[in-house]
Formats: sequence, structure tokens, C-alpha cells
Amino acid sequence: MEFGVATFVTDEGIAPARLGEALEERGFASLFVAEHTHITVERQSQWPEEGELPRKYYRTLDPFVTLTAAAVVTERLLLGTGILLLVERDPIISAKEIASLDQVSDGRAVVGIGAGWNLEEMRNHGTDPKTRMALLRERVQAMKEIWTKDQAEYHGTFVNFDPIFCWPKPVQRPHPPIVVGGNGPKALDRTLEYGDGWMPTYGLGPEEIARRIAELERRAMETGRGRVPVSVYAVPGEREAVARLADAGVDRVLFDLPTLPDEETRRTLDELAVVARSFTA
Repeated sequence: MEFGVATFVTDEGIAPARLGEALEERGFASLFVAEHTHITVERQSQWPEEGELPRKYYRTLDPFVTLTAAAVVTERLLLGTGILLLVERDPIISAKEIASLDQVSDGRAVVGIGAGWNLEEMRNHGTDPKTRMALLRERVQAMKEIWTKDQAEYHGTFVNFDPIFCWPKPVQRPHPPIVVGGNGPKALDRTLEYGDGWMPTYGLGPEEIARRIAELERRAMETGRGRVPVSVYAVPGEREAVARLADAGVDRVLFDLPTLPDEETRRTLDELAVVARSFTA
């Protein structure tokens, strides 16, 4: 089992490069960063968790700037989006940004994608929440075309372009892994259709995660696919929580790293590293 962190990198917490260094120094394998382009002043959408929307949601750095800063000071750390709100992003620009990150990092990009919960945010990007899942599918498919074809084209309901040249291509072949985020009932469908992995949140519960991993393995076998890796997002830094995920067959644990200043972040990482090492020693 591999260990990394999932976090919101903001202008008020540890700097991206220092975070990357701190993670690699402690033996963590991956960094996954969240994004929100903005939060509307007037909000109607219900945040999936309890209480007020935390301050960190308002202040996230751009994920590709964050991950590039971490890339240039590390050698092994996997650099993931968790999650990239692709329904709010142009697929041609996104394909170029991801391929550029993969080039700069020498093949360490991981693309965690999803549609998100903030309906007002996506509407401001011209996205109809009712069709966001279909839009997500087409944008993923369009990016794959760009990454794998010298002359790429895509003709769908929401994404449509005639043949284009777009470089660089990713270092990883055929492209960086697409990890589908989500706890919903259709998350496994999307994973099997266009994903290379599944990434639920710990809030789904270890028992339900285990049940769905068994379903995912069965369905993948039925369609002739190999095993689909599973990453769990926002895992508490407790040995018992990790043990339950290990029993469920999880491949990657992403600890929930709070957004804190430099020294506090390093102390928290020290504590999380102790938990991780108890499973990897």
C-alpha cells in the first residue's frame, strides 16, 4: 500500500515547493491537491460535509502551478490533482497543462478528475449542472485524443473541434493515469468507462469501500480489464482507519493534511509518517 496526502494548498499555508520537499523527505509517495477557481458570495449549494465552508476553499492556488513548484524540487513524488474540476476547464488547455506537468516532472503526473458539488461555481464557467457528467466524459475523451494523436479531433455534444496540433505530449504512455473521483452510485461506471483508477473519499466508509472494490474487480474482470487501483482521499491519520482500508484492498491512502503554516505542517507530516511506516516497515 502506498501513502500520500490530499490537501488544499493556499496562500496562507506551507508553500508548494516546501511541501513537496517535506513530503519526499519523509518517504511519502504522492501529493494530491484540491482546487476551486472561486466561491460565489451568494451560495445555495450544500457543502457535502457539516458546518461552515472552510476558509481554505476560498483560497486555493492553481493546481498546476502548485504541482509544478513541487515537481522541480522533488524526484520521486507523484503529483496529482484531487480533484481537477474538469467541468470548469477548457479541455484543450487542460490537456496542454497536464502534458506540460508530465514533461516537467519526467512522468509523475496523476489526473484525479470529477464534476464537483458547487453548482454556482460551475454555472459561472458556463456549465449546466444537469449535464455536467456528460460534459466530464467528453472532456476526458477529448484530452485522451489530444495526448495520443498528432492530429487530434473530437466531435461530441459538448466538445467539438476539427483536427489540431497540440504539443507537448505526456511522457507517460498512452497518457497520465485518469483517476475518477466520487462516492456516488455511478462512480464505478465512469471509472470503468474512461478511468484508470477510482478515488472515493474516506467518508464513504471502509465497509462500503470494500464492497465496491469487490464489485469493481468483478466488473473489470468481466470486461477483460486488469485490476483497477483504488486510492482513498482524505483519510484520517489514525492507524485503525488505515488498517481497515488495507483489509479492504485499497492501493493508495491519501491522508487528509490540514492547511497549516510551514512548521505546523511538518509536525503533522511527522505524525502521519509514523502511521505510514507502521504499515510499510
